Amino acid sequence: MFAGYSCARSARWTLRALLPLELLPSARSLHRTAPQRHENANEAATAQPACVTFFGHWPAAERATFLADMRVLERFVDEPEEQSLLAEIEPYLKRLRYEFDHWDDAIHGYRETERKHWYPANRAILDRVVAVAFDGAAMPYVHVLDLAEEGVIKPHVDSVRYCGNTIAGISLLSDSVMRLVRTNDEEQTNAEYRQIFSQERHNKYWADILLPRRSLYVMRHTARYKFTHEILPRKESLFRDALIHKTRRISIICRNDP
Repeated sequence: MFAGYSCARSARWTLRALLPLELLPSARSLHRTAPQRHENANEAATAQPACVTFFGHWPAAERATFLADMRVLERFVDEPEEQSLLAEIEPYLKRLRYEFDHWDDAIHGYRETERKHWYPANRAILDRVVAVAFDGAAMPYVHVLDLAEEGVIKPHVDSVRYCGNTIAGISLLSDSVMRLVRTNDEEQTNAEYRQIFSQERHNKYWADILLPRRSLYVMRHTARYKFTHEILPRKESLFRDALIHKTRRISIICRNDP
């Protein structure tokens, strides 16, 4: 966790009151991207979760939907579990070179693999992900994405051809910032899209999401298909004006069937 910020809130409300039923199995969760309860409805409408920063003029209904569809669970794995996962995947990753060309220009400075069979201890971790994010049913192959310290994931919308309405990723080795920008079907997600966003930012609304090391993010439905998502470059990794020290980042990503 970076200095000066914590995504954890004071425990005024119980975990059951704050999280939907499908997320209750993870009692480790302190990241609550659902808003706290408020006596005043106007206060609730303007409340800002601790690990999300909103920009632009969000329609109230869409903001509420976004908060339901984009979740971050802090400390989903502990340090020994992180080391166990790394011990299994590092020997293979070290044999790969970082790539700087991607088939749709979405990622630079990465190496990746997929694994179906895991050591029992790590399989138990992944089973927790499946229980929390997918209600017990996910694709058998798990995507491992290794992003170099200088690597970036550019803004893109995932193709519906390759996975279903939910992805869930464990973040290892580093904190990072994910940005989700409201888009539409006409806009591109390559260099043209970045130019549109730069020139028409005043017409956009978006959210920056803090992804702490060892956390789990769950992104589904509207957050996946109505927003581009990206991992900000190291020099641009700001969250509420604090620089996030992004280093090499490994994400272990589960998906459901299309």
